[in-house]
Amino acid sequence: MEAMRQGQPAVARERFLRIVEAGKADASIWLALAHACRDLDDTPGKLEAIERTLALDSRNLRARLLKADHLAAVGDGRAAATFYASVLRLAPPMDQLPPDLRQEMARAQALNQRYAAEYEAFLRERMSERGYEQGRSSSRFAQSLDLMFGRKQIYQQQPRRFYFPELPQIQFYDRAMFPWLDAVEAATNDIRAELFEVLEDQSAFTPYLESNGERPHHDAHGLLDNPDWGAFYLWRNGEAVAANLARCPKTAAALAEAPLDHIPGRAPSVLFSLLRPGTRIPPHHGFVNTRLICHLPLVVPGECGFRVGNEVREWVEGQAWVFDDTIEHEAWNDSDWLRVVLLFDIWRPELSPEERSLVSSMFQTIDAYGQGGGTWDD
Repeated sequence: MEAMRQGQPAVARERFLRIVEAGKADASIWLALAHACRDLDDTPGKLEAIERTLALDSRNLRARLLKADHLAAVGDGRAAATFYASVLRLAPPMDQLPPDLRQEMARAQALNQRYAAEYEAFLRERMSERGYEQGRSSSRFAQSLDLMFGRKQIYQQQPRRFYFPELPQIQFYDRAMFPWLDAVEAATNDIRAELFEVLEDQSAFTPYLESNGERPHHDAHGLLDNPDWGAFYLWRNGEAVAANLARCPKTAAALAEAPLDHIPGRAPSVLFSLLRPGTRIPPHHGFVNTRLICHLPLVVPGECGFRVGNEVREWVEGQAWVFDDTIEHEAWNDSDWLRVVLLFDIWRPELSPEERSLVSSMFQTIDAYGQGGGTWDD
């Protein structure tokens, strides 16, 4: 290496090659040569040493950084970006890196972000020239761009108990697919009036999540047996709650055309779902992907929100929506007042009548096993 320091890179390379021929050069030696060649502007020597390093240790972060820096210097931003991104992907957490490499990681991150922004701007500009209009062209294609650029992440169905394959991954469904919701929305004032009568006695609400002594449970959300997330059931686990239905006849009538997912002992559930002030429902997944969940907002103060996958929405009183609860979702009420929605589950429209019957029969068979009866927690 003395020859390198004296400005004789060619001589040093010859000496280094003799070490290689003797079988004594490992990745660390090649990496040291790469740094020395870089400092002496010996580009051919640097590139050869980088490639030798990566041939011996393909995950070497310092060698990948040198390669990225070289590609950036010669103007190949696209290739440089892939190497900077690979460094960030392979690197362990910052606190596990030596101080000098932490600085390099921060530099790689900044450069990666710059190249990503330049690439996105280029692509969007050229797509605009080819007729793509943000906000007017296909919304699904717009989502694909957001996913490609890392602005959104991919959320998939992750049912906790039963997965029915080959169903579309849709966070919020197009409202137009459910024309029967018109009647439900039209009855909002009547439904809200029945809710207010129930709210006169808030003891009528029970915790949405209740423990079952015959099943193991883990309170991951801090909401088990907690009245801050409350429920007043008209239907519960596939059984009508006669006394509660009698108190809410107009609500029951409004749901007459809804394709409720009847599975004896399991579904549907129809309820007023109450979220008290300051309550947050952490991210979670539903049990089965053969159903969808409907919300009809009835009492919505400000500072309330709901997220399914990448999409965050605010409830608007009287405007229903339909979503897939097996995609990660969460809710919050940061206001000083109650938030209440009418919540009910329906069959997924993609399931044929035969498939609905088979799913229902399967769960009835499951519930006949052992002592009989069933819960989604089985």
